[in-house]
Amino acid sequence: MNKKVRTLIPAFDIDMGGIPLKQALPTTSVQQVDPFLLLHHGEIKYRKHAKAVHQGVGAHPHRGFTPVTFIIEGEIHHRDSRGNNQIAKKGEVQWMHAGSGIVHSERPSQDLIDRNGTNEIIQLWVNSPADKKMQEPSYQYVPEQEIPVFLSEDENIRSKVIAGQYGSSKGKIAVESELLILWNDAIGKGFQTFSIPKGFNTMIYTIKGEIRVKDYGLVEKESLAIFEDDGVHISITADQDASFLLLSGLPLNEKMVQQGPFVMNSETEILEAIRDYQMGKMGILIEE
Repeated sequence: MNKKVRTLIPAFDIDMGGIPLKQALPTTSVQQVDPFLLLHHGEIKYRKHAKAVHQGVGAHPHRGFTPVTFIIEGEIHHRDSRGNNQIAKKGEVQWMHAGSGIVHSERPSQDLIDRNGTNEIIQLWVNSPADKKMQEPSYQYVPEQEIPVFLSEDENIRSKVIAGQYGSSKGKIAVESELLILWNDAIGKGFQTFSIPKGFNTMIYTIKGEIRVKDYGLVEKESLAIFEDDGVHISITADQDASFLLLSGLPLNEKMVQQGPFVMNSETEILEAIRDYQMGKMGILIEE
């Protein structure tokens, strides 16, 4: 049985501290698609004659969830208060479980600035279960050539397994809850039926091009399709080149309280997060 589209959200323009982005989640009508909290899509241009370390998103804290960055184009330089220092390139993913608290920055690489390049990224926030929110923070990165891949029957849709397991392909990212995250590219005309685990909340975000969902129709680029709970299959047709994320996860079904970069289960825990950050308990990031 095919899953049906419940809601379609065209990404809308927002300003995040002077950086123009498109936001597909949350909206006034859809606060979250448990366990997914936020989806931002940005194409970021930089100043040619300023150092990379002074551009992008500077040091800021997180606690209680996992920010995931998909690099569509360009290079993102991740640094954090636990000593991780790494550049991810086009086609790769940076996966950071903030846990009990971490401070990080997301900047362009100096090489990208030197060649006057731009970054196109998607950032996804995945909530953490209550019993994992105060775990030790961790940072994970998988090089492009090591990401498991499978092809559609017609070999025209290529799917990278970022997290979770699809058939015999298992993502290399360690996760805090049950997830299935696939990054898919259609080359010309292609068709694929995806099987979704029962009970998982599911959505598809179109990065480039457009796709057709069986029993629904056209999903244009920069749109988020949220599916009903019923059904286990999603059939996708692409008539031309397209790129889209399939985001699926078992809902946590827990109370969620968010304030800025902190996502916890109660107002008291939010106040504790603010206090701990102010006291330096999430570490200090010195960028060089």
